Amino acid sequence: MTSLAITINGRVYGPMEVRDDLTMNDFLREFLGLTGTKFGCGAAQCLACAVIVDPPDGTSYTNPTCIVPAVNFNGKVIRTVEGHAKDNVLTALQKSFIEHFAFQCGYCTPGFLNEGQVLLERLAKKPVARADLDETITEALNGHLCRCTGYIKYHQAVRDVILADPARYLT
Repeated sequence: MTSLAITINGRVYGPMEVRDDLTMNDFLREFLGLTGTKFGCGAAQCLACAVIVDPPDGTSYTNPTCIVPAVNFNGKVIRTVEGHAKDNVLTALQKSFIEHFAFQCGYCTPGFLNEGQVLLERLAKKPVARADLDETITEALNGHLCRCTGYIKYHQAVRDVILADPARYLT
């Protein structure tokens, strides 16, 4: 057993004792009832289980949860797919995913949504040239797998959010 204290979607959990072998995915789903994070391949290859980690330096990155012990997240601040909408108002990215029907079965959507959000946050700090936009989106989403082959729609959804606010995301 190891002590775990974590902030998830702005809410502090712990410190609490958890099994050393408890995965973060199981902790989120079984202990906290945050079922938006999915268990896909179980090998951190599909990234349906990816959550956003927010280090103190203001950067963000996604991290798989299916094979990573919960205790590895001790002291960290993370966001799950449940943390995107505020006061039941969807984000521009969530709305774009719906408008593009960028999900078919929806199982991979949380990972794609989290990765897209991290990309938007990165581009808001360091915009990209318009000519490099499609390649930048492809590189960001490239590690995520969709069994229903929704790649183009995910790409288009992220692209439309960026193009809707070019002064913020593009140079």
